[in-house]
Amino acid sequence: MKILICDRISEKGLEVFKQEPGIEVDVKLKLTEDEICEIASQYQAMVVRSQTRITKKILEHADQLKVVGRAGVGIDNIDVDAATLKGVVVVNTPDGNTISACEHTMAMMLALSRHIPQADQSLRQGQWNRSKFVGVELRNKTLGIIGYGKIGSEVGKRSKAFGMKILVYDPYINQEVAERAGVEAVSLDTLLKESDYITVHMPLTPETKHMISTEQFAKMKDGVRILNVARGGIIDEAALYEAIVSKKVAGAALDVFENEPQTQSPLFTLSEVIVTPHLGASTEEAQVHVAIDVAHEILRVLRGEPVQNAVNIPFIKPEHMDVAQPYMELTEKLGKLASVFAEGPISSLEIKYLGEIAKLEFGSLTNTFIKGLLRPYLHDAINYVNAPLVAKNRGIKVQEIKSTQTEDYTNKICVTISNKKWKHTIAGAVFRKNELRILSIDKFSLDIQPTGHIMIIRHTDRPKLVGQVGMILGEEGVNIAGMQLDREEAGGDAMMILTIDHEVGEDVIEKIKMIEDVKTANYVAF
Repeated sequence: MKILICDRISEKGLEVFKQEPGIEVDVKLKLTEDEICEIASQYQAMVVRSQTRITKKILEHADQLKVVGRAGVGIDNIDVDAATLKGVVVVNTPDGNTISACEHTMAMMLALSRHIPQADQSLRQGQWNRSKFVGVELRNKTLGIIGYGKIGSEVGKRSKAFGMKILVYDPYINQEVAERAGVEAVSLDTLLKESDYITVHMPLTPETKHMISTEQFAKMKDGVRILNVARGGIIDEAALYEAIVSKKVAGAALDVFENEPQTQSPLFTLSEVIVTPHLGASTEEAQVHVAIDVAHEILRVLRGEPVQNAVNIPFIKPEHMDVAQPYMELTEKLGKLASVFAEGPISSLEIKYLGEIAKLEFGSLTNTFIKGLLRPYLHDAINYVNAPLVAKNRGIKVQEIKSTQTEDYTNKICVTISNKKWKHTIAGAVFRKNELRILSIDKFSLDIQPTGHIMIIRHTDRPKLVGQVGMILGEEGVNIAGMQLDREEAGGDAMMILTIDHEVGEDVIEKIKMIEDVKTANYVAF
């Protein structure tokens, strides 16, 4: 079998391929899309980093392709949907750069605290100015970690060794897991108000973009220090600039930027800011690890063995794929919808397979639901294969129930997420011609097609309320394409489902929440 290496990877990774019998490796760097298309039909596997894009056009020419491997975490340069439709497995290496990114965060935190880059530059300019660069200790300071996954948790371990108190905000970490790690799980508001240092370790998603902006800076302590070695765009750079100029923020250490490569920015004019050009994963060890990891993953696919880091549909027998596909799509959308209703960390997850579907052996369906549930915040760090382990590490207990008996539909999937304070249940089904439907949310019976943009509003049933919601959306230029209502009884608890033409911002949702008798308002894009 032939493997095409499109971007430069460590020789250690190439050695893994070369030691495998029957494998031929071609290293061809900096090829254009058309040049790859010309040779794509020769290869069973392709390896990329971040430079080369594997497009739908390339995949259409790659008749023998079985797997695309990304030596790294992000897969924005791979058309995963097109690969999935073609039956090509996409794998990445989410663990290879964990320690490197963690250590870079610690280096930035120390440099920020002791003004190391500024002092270095001053001394090289012939100045011996000790009083100008008086720093602060990490000991007895409070560090707020936003995102407590692999990298965030490693930063927490090392920061504890410096004598820091650790606060953690992660939508999927419960108190039990936090206590075992010796950290405190808190709300985002609490973290912002109590932290002396704040570091972000979240993926960049629509939900996390600009999650630290003007409103959040206003809640922070005066003199707080900010770090971002995760993804540019999580911190609003314009708002950060204003917060530093106003002395609200004492300093910032940034490795990533909203637009990269970034060589000019108002932030670069501030002496309180230290910057590096996206070096979090740039260590010799990390480059070796991701190359070796991606090589092993690709070989597993080529041998037909189970893989650890598939980011699209895992192995299902070809004869089952047509049947499995709509159920996998349904469970992932149920997961995404459930994530909207989570009122905090999830401690328990129950998924029931009822009717005909209970006879099928698709172990990946539960994985698919977990991926849909956790992906809005974990993004590429969670996939179909590692989903159960990610859930376990976050203290989520998963239970599957199968029964061939169902009262109403020939097949139904019913999921319940909960913790000690709240519980939500959502049910869905696959109809004829593979049509997907959401059948109920909690106690409300509905018939929702999980496509496009949907608003879900829970409220007390009363006259004029629907009109008030419509007025707000109309003023914002949001067109309502469809509406459903269900209620317990006249004047009782009710739910409104609005299908709208495009996304709505958090400001619009907040306006709707301000309407009297509106209990919750959520937006989801399928």
